[in-house]
Amino acid sequence: MTKLKINSGWDFAPSLESTDHVSIKKQYELFIGGKWVKPTSGKYFDTINPANEQKIALIAEANDKDVDKAVKAARKAYNEVWSKMPAKERAKYIYRIARLIQERAREFAVIETLDGGKPIRESRDIDVPLAAAHFFYYAGWADKLDYAFPNKKMQSLGVAGQIVPWNFPLLMAAWKIAPALATGNTVVLKPAETTSLTALKLAELIQDAGLPEGVVNIVTGAGVTGAAIVNHPDVDKIAFTGSTGVGKIIQNAIAGTHKKATLELGGKAANIIFEDAALDQAVEGIINGIYFNQGHVCCAGSRLFVQESVYDLVLRKLKDRMEALVIGNPLDKNTDIGAINSKEQLDTINKYLKIGKAEGAEMYQPSCSVPKNGYWCKPTLFTGVSQSNRIVQEEIFGPVLAIQTFRTVSEVIEKANNTPYGLSAGVWTDKGSKLFNLTSQLKAGVIWGNTFNKFDPASPFGGYKESGFGREGGLHGLKAYLKG
Repeated sequence: MTKLKINSGWDFAPSLESTDHVSIKKQYELFIGGKWVKPTSGKYFDTINPANEQKIALIAEANDKDVDKAVKAARKAYNEVWSKMPAKERAKYIYRIARLIQERAREFAVIETLDGGKPIRESRDIDVPLAAAHFFYYAGWADKLDYAFPNKKMQSLGVAGQIVPWNFPLLMAAWKIAPALATGNTVVLKPAETTSLTALKLAELIQDAGLPEGVVNIVTGAGVTGAAIVNHPDVDKIAFTGSTGVGKIIQNAIAGTHKKATLELGGKAANIIFEDAALDQAVEGIINGIYFNQGHVCCAGSRLFVQESVYDLVLRKLKDRMEALVIGNPLDKNTDIGAINSKEQLDTINKYLKIGKAEGAEMYQPSCSVPKNGYWCKPTLFTGVSQSNRIVQEEIFGPVLAIQTFRTVSEVIEKANNTPYGLSAGVWTDKGSKLFNLTSQLKAGVIWGNTFNKFDPASPFGGYKESGFGREGGLHGLKAYLKG
């Protein structure tokens, strides 16, 4: 048995998650009207395991005709069944989906890791439990909308078109589907083309849950498929999570139409460490905020501001912690950092590494090795950067951290807000008054205090500026699917 060696001096024997319990078909069709339907074009594309570049399955490629079928199925289900069903009955279906996700959690976690490249610990401990939690949470709200919005007669919108990214495929699907169903809407969902498997597995689970046909439809494909959903005249709501560039295209496309929208877009989150912070805890939070998830979250803490008096100590602790990170097989429970989702994304990250060095920043990577096959990037940090550097201003979506120093509170607030984005931020300090002062002045939709990347279905999430508009999660997530 090969042992995994890391620079901390410890040896870890591989602890691979079993795949024996996982059922993956060789070919997946479109899920329309409660049935598996072949794509009109007859076209399919490969979904690849980014850790070894091996093909996992064939995925159907939907065109505008397929999207039209899905929207018509959703409209029919909305008019004839779902909008007329008593809310407490809708809640039972949503609750049943949540329970089935829990029962099949191990299978979902393994498929998420195989298809997306993220460590099994993240899929197992974060993605899948949170996905189930969102269905549980919104099942509870389904028959209580009069209490959620007192003195208002709220009504569902109709058909919701939903487009989710590749970084949290199952969680983002749950994030969007659950509140839509709870408020009486039907859904046409498009997962990212590189990570469609857990959404398709969710479709199988929806069948098993007995959800009425057409309430949830899942169509797979690339940008053309998403555009067909956005531009379809019978879609009443667009919920999109993805890049700011695509978000702007969507906003232009639906301008002047009846469609409502929520857009959760890019981010360049600031993590701020004050000299009075618990530094070991803060360093671990920084590692969690940018490296454990490979920087593949819109709210990743990719900018770090450290008070000058503790900068040298924090930098040494951070580099020591990076040396101990385990990079390798995402199915190994020892692994901290898995594979980059696709070759295209890896090329983008590498482009920014070259830009950072060309701009004069000093780059540091730990002395670990990476596997020969697959898409891999060592955790990286840049020092000696300025506010104008592209690696400080632009979203990289990879395990790349840019570090700057500050002296005063006003200085760090100005620096943290000096970015086109406004999705999230983190503050590390022992003083509650300092924490609350910053939360009132940082232009970010979500601000964590002495922690980072913590999510709860009851808590709204969303951004300002080029990070989008609207909120998902909590009561705000319900309101986005209602009118009245």
